[in-house]
Amino acid sequence: LGILYNTCICTDGVTKRLSEQNDFVLFLFTLMTNKKTFLQTATLIEDILGVKKEMIQLEDIPNLANLVASFDQQQLANFCRILSVTISEQDTGNDDKHTLLAKNAQQKKIAGPSCAEVNRVTLQNIPGFIERLCKLATRKVSETTGTSNFLQELEEWYAWLDNALVLDTLMHMATEEFLGWVLSFLPPESADENVLAASQLRSRLPQSMKIMHEIMYKVEVLYVLCVLLMGRQRNQVHKMLAEYRLIPGLNNLFDKLIWRKHSTNHVLHGQNQICDCSPEISLKIQFLRLLQGFSDHHENKYLLLNSQELNELSAISLKANIPEVEAVVNIDRTLICDGKKGLLTRLLQVMKKEPAESSFRFWQARAVESFLRGVTSYADQMFLLKRGLLEHILFCIIDSECKSRDVLQSYFDLLGELMKFNIDAFKRFNKYVNTEEKFQIFLNQINSSLVDSNMLVRCMVLSLDRFESQTDDVKVAEVISQCCLLSYMSRVENRLSFLFRLISIIQVQTLTQENVSCLNTSLVILMLARRKGKLPFYLNALREKEFAEKYPGFLLNNFHSLLRFWQEHYLNKDKDSTCLENSSCISFSYWKETVSLLLCPDRTSPCAIIGYIDEAYMNIDRDFSED
Repeated sequence: LGILYNTCICTDGVTKRLSEQNDFVLFLFTLMTNKKTFLQTATLIEDILGVKKEMIQLEDIPNLANLVASFDQQQLANFCRILSVTISEQDTGNDDKHTLLAKNAQQKKIAGPSCAEVNRVTLQNIPGFIERLCKLATRKVSETTGTSNFLQELEEWYAWLDNALVLDTLMHMATEEFLGWVLSFLPPESADENVLAASQLRSRLPQSMKIMHEIMYKVEVLYVLCVLLMGRQRNQVHKMLAEYRLIPGLNNLFDKLIWRKHSTNHVLHGQNQICDCSPEISLKIQFLRLLQGFSDHHENKYLLLNSQELNELSAISLKANIPEVEAVVNIDRTLICDGKKGLLTRLLQVMKKEPAESSFRFWQARAVESFLRGVTSYADQMFLLKRGLLEHILFCIIDSECKSRDVLQSYFDLLGELMKFNIDAFKRFNKYVNTEEKFQIFLNQINSSLVDSNMLVRCMVLSLDRFESQTDDVKVAEVISQCCLLSYMSRVENRLSFLFRLISIIQVQTLTQENVSCLNTSLVILMLARRKGKLPFYLNALREKEFAEKYPGFLLNNFHSLLRFWQEHYLNKDKDSTCLENSSCISFSYWKETVSLLLCPDRTSPCAIIGYIDEAYMNIDRDFSED
């Protein structure tokens, strides 16, 4: 194995040729039963799978369940490095292939689930596999084994230390101890100093190694759990993660390992605090990604709270005289977080302390937003509002003048979910944005990239429409009359301006999962206009805008093509349609009806796009399919 591994490293093309021998690759897995050859075999398999064109089928590995059962916990963590390659969808690396057109075309060619999806199901069905991963993910450093034999520990580290970034991090964590270890092997010219250094090493370096070792293990394990949560068997995986108390286990590790305080001399790779290369940073990101996947559109999100916090949610509903959220009432309280704070509260606390330039802000916002996604819950929103989340977001958008597009997008999305249909949130917004200067900075941030901010625009339009039907409520009427944001959105020229730009910045050929929301936001504006009988007015305004810009037909032709694609894309996807309903509180049937009205081929129909395009400029029949 050693000769073979070194040959792969030193000779070009050997690894690739080995990867083409499928029987040989499967045979290598059988060598992992021998503890003496496990690490060398695992490293070789990882390198081979990294260059292999076709993904292997895990079910083809001889006696896979018995193989996994034979692993101790450290071996299982190492095995997760290999598994991550086999359960992740293969990426072409070409941005053009990430368009929705290309994805739809690819899905039509593929009959049945992908190889990665089949592998996820295979893993999920291995008895005890997910339970063991949950134990690995939540075990404390003091529970790790294998530290009595220092040479064995170093041998295991050999598989990791070929990564210079890992070694760099370790060196920064224990520079003095590591130096002492090296000096202890030198001639005793300064015997006293050498003895002292070696003594320090034996008492302190192994613990540093144990911590970093455990961090790197957890990165791999959390990644595998995260990917399993995204599969078609999500509900079954969710049930197991809850049953095996993954969330309370992570909550207990939060302060001591996941977001532990660093010593003042701790320096990350390249002395860059937002570098994504450090194992500790990777652990934080995988942890946040897992929370995002766990909370997103699932009632188990309430496991992120403790008993006192769940009682607080019930009290909020009672005070507002609204029914308690059914999932809160039915939650199994033996599976929730224990201690003084739940995981969501801990996350909010570190989020508010995060430095302005930190890349964690994006992942933190995404994780918190996922808790709010789905059917809008007033109690969930108030729980977060009471903890100052809205003011924190506005500070980051307005006062810190955040420049990162990714962070801004995540904050806009979170703000939209936090404020949607919540009159108290708009009241708090107006209290914070209390000057014209602040409001203009806020608007400038929104207008700087509608792809990033359109979900917030959608929230504002939907909320205004809801509030306008509740003006009998004195509180609602007062906020509508005073809130600068609602006043701005109530002016039809501003809604038309958003509509025009939302349609202008996307085309069928450039639609991606990221910017398709612009199309749906433009549809929300038009659906609300249709409810009030103003759809023809909006279509005519778009026509007039075209002529004013001296490009007659360019906008409405483009919108017509986008809506044709919308029909093809959404009418075959149950999940997407459910998300549209939940996020807008507009039935999917109304979405479909509105699109059909807009695409009506009758030029005399007042709601048909075709009636607002002069025949000389009409170009609606072009084929937008992509081969």
